[in-house]
Amino acid sequence: MDLEKFHLDNGQDYIIKSAIPPEIGCNEVLIGIDEAGRGPVLGPMVYGACYVSRKDEPLLTTLKVADSKTLTEEQRDGCFSNLQNGRDTFGWIAQILPPASISRGMLSRCKYNLNAISHDSAMLLIQSILDMGVTVGAVFLDTVGDPGKYEAKLKERFPLIPAITVSKKADSLFPVVSAASIVAKVCRDQALKEWRFLEGDRFHREIKYGSGYPADPMTKKFLEEHCDRVFGYPQLIRFSWSTTEKAMEAAAVPVRWEKILTEEEASATASTQQITKFFRKRARVEDEAPMEPATVSRHRFFSERNIVTVSSL
Repeated sequence: MDLEKFHLDNGQDYIIKSAIPPEIGCNEVLIGIDEAGRGPVLGPMVYGACYVSRKDEPLLTTLKVADSKTLTEEQRDGCFSNLQNGRDTFGWIAQILPPASISRGMLSRCKYNLNAISHDSAMLLIQSILDMGVTVGAVFLDTVGDPGKYEAKLKERFPLIPAITVSKKADSLFPVVSAASIVAKVCRDQALKEWRFLEGDRFHREIKYGSGYPADPMTKKFLEEHCDRVFGYPQLIRFSWSTTEKAMEAAAVPVRWEKILTEEEASATASTQQITKFFRKRARVEDEAPMEPATVSRHRFFSERNIVTVSSL
């Protein structure tokens, strides 16, 4: 698997995929979709899809595919190799979403939360397979959020796909989703192994950062030892995670951000300041040198409407 391009810019999303299996031809395919790396505080999240013709789906059981979380790394790599060796029958595609991309979405002014990111990634994979000219008969997905709402969203987006099933624990119920789970997990593990830090000599390939899950002792140690007091963490870390926020509160210099106003807010603030300044100026003039109402300079807004100010009563 070549992830060289991915490491040239850790802030961009990338898609990697196999060739279209020739055995598929004009046959209807089944697609399974699952993710890896949704919860960790570091590293990319990867969405993977596996597709196979309906008639060849039973062959997946001979590969001993299963939910990737139930397999050892060696077993996952073996299953992925079997999928690769069966390239005439099995196809796969994965989207790699680097931590910088995830943080940018979640911390933007228009929030792009993790559920929305996940839904969009799954839909991107489905559309990518359709764009290959493959006839899709059914799609099976592990749920993100409410299964019913997610399924309805997908059916509205892909009305021509005959069957879409969203289910909890789909990776243990449908072999094609189990295969997708393995694709996603192997791609994420590979990305972490080959991660190249762009932050200079202080970071190097030999640094250990563990699985990325907050409870991992190695990950905890990395967060404690590699926080710059001004710039925080390298791009490997997801800044949008509360774990990162707490770690930076403990180790980094406090920062107070000035509120940035929208154009509408800035315009309204400027108008308010001008009106306030006008009345303050009048108050100062009248306090310093009281004058007869007839000789007080009045703004035409008041004179044209025959409105008297409180000070002239």
